[in-house]
Amino acid sequence: MEIILKQDIKKLGYTNDIVSVKNGYARNYLLPKGMAISATPTNRKVLAENLKQKSFKEEKVRKEAETLAKALDGITVKIGAKAADSGKIFGSVNNIQISEALKNQFSYDIDRKKIMVDGDSIKEIGTYTAEIILHKDIKSSINFEVFAE
Repeated sequence: MEIILKQDIKKLGYTNDIVSVKNGYARNYLLPKGMAISATPTNRKVLAENLKQKSFKEEKVRKEAETLAKALDGITVKIGAKAADSGKIFGSVNNIQISEALKNQFSYDIDRKKIMVDGDSIKEIGTYTAEIILHKDIKSSINFEVFAE
């Protein structure tokens, strides 16, 4: 019996895959639990339309990420921090401060979870680089300068 998976199932397939399984496994386990639907011609057409719409949305998100990546190239974010005379910062600078500085200085609202700083936090004054993951395969790097207030 051919079915369309509604979720990832280990050793069977991924969401929206059409797979063949034994009749009993499909009727007694997968279909009643809502893990799959039968692969009738109507359901196949619905699946094809859903995949088409999903790819359209994915392409739109990808284009927006590429536009944002081009805008982020070459900018330098300035972050002020209290520091000692030796250049050590009281506390540290992390991705939360970088996200807030991007929003305040350039009006780019980027989630802090998408910003990766080498070593997770900065403890000295200087210029550093952070990587921003905008999409699963689109990344951008920004420079940020930590200065003493």
